[in-house]
Amino acid sequence: MKAEILVVSNRKMMSDFIRVPAFIHASHANWLPPVYADERQFFNRKKNHAFNHCETIMAVAYAGRKPVGRIMGIVHNTYNKLKNEQTARFSFFDCIEDEELAGDLIEFVTAWAKNQGMGSLIGPFAFSDKDPQGFQIEGFDSTPLLGSNCNLPWLPGFMEKPGFTPLLDCLTYRFSADLALPDTYNRVLRRAENYGRYQLVEFVSRSQLKSYILPVLRLTNETYAGLYGFYPMSEKEMKSLARRYMSILRPEFIKVIASGDEVVAYVIGIPNISAGIIKARGRVLPFGWYHILKSMRNSTQLDLMLGAVKPELQGLGLEVWMGMKVLESAKKAGMTTIATHLILETNHKMRAVIERLDAEQEKHFRIYQKKL
Repeated sequence: MKAEILVVSNRKMMSDFIRVPAFIHASHANWLPPVYADERQFFNRKKNHAFNHCETIMAVAYAGRKPVGRIMGIVHNTYNKLKNEQTARFSFFDCIEDEELAGDLIEFVTAWAKNQGMGSLIGPFAFSDKDPQGFQIEGFDSTPLLGSNCNLPWLPGFMEKPGFTPLLDCLTYRFSADLALPDTYNRVLRRAENYGRYQLVEFVSRSQLKSYILPVLRLTNETYAGLYGFYPMSEKEMKSLARRYMSILRPEFIKVIASGDEVVAYVIGIPNISAGIIKARGRVLPFGWYHILKSMRNSTQLDLMLGAVKPELQGLGLEVWMGMKVLESAKKAGMTTIATHLILETNHKMRAVIERLDAEQEKHFRIYQKKL
């Protein structure tokens, strides 16, 4: 299809950019729409602080007056300076099943990246690893995960013709909440509990979480520093991230380990609310909130969204201690399934912890690269 690709320059075009995936995925039963109120905040330059240190471009492809595709280009100046790179990113890439159109959208961002003086282009990868990353290449029939890409199966294939090659793969796992834990885990748990210098902190209300938000995210900065694509969050970005997800947190699925006043480990799980978001079609108002809230209360799958252990304390069993406590809370709440969020294929330590539970690999995502 020959379509006109236009840079987003007004509110109507921004609305088209946000809404065009709903048209593309109209017959895709397992597509997870964004929560549109949150999406509008994310793409608002005044409210998303990531725009402050990135060069960006957003474009919509039109066939006549109908939007049929979109793409975003990002040059993350802070990350590039930190890593001494000249890398551009493409993200939020979607289009109807048309290879020519997909190629034109990629070429649009490629030309923009070259004009920015960049030497390579990677994607899908947005501002940070906490945004949707990678094209899904396996696991299309399983439950969608909040904060991950939900593309159609043919889209990754369009990357090969423009000369992209795989850069990184990410995996998700799924296992039963009623699993029989290996004996080694019970021994590790007893050892961790008996250290004496560490305390497990559990929560019963969101108000109790507030004083832990910044310490937890500061620990994330420290622990994730070596992971691909991660850059340290500023205090403003930490607070913005907390506001974005606070309403869907269930305190009983968050565990923190402290040493005195210092947070040294944490894990965050949330009930999978995909069914509610799909039922609400991404709209909180006027009645979408009811479907999302109902899904949160009735979900039988707990998604492990984020976790960290202070680098020098890894291997002491703190992750097992938190994990077993999360498992207890999940079973008490009627959860039958635990799913992980994206884990880098090269993160062998984390994969080993999960795979010892006989967890099944469920979804597979791929990030691509191309030299310019």
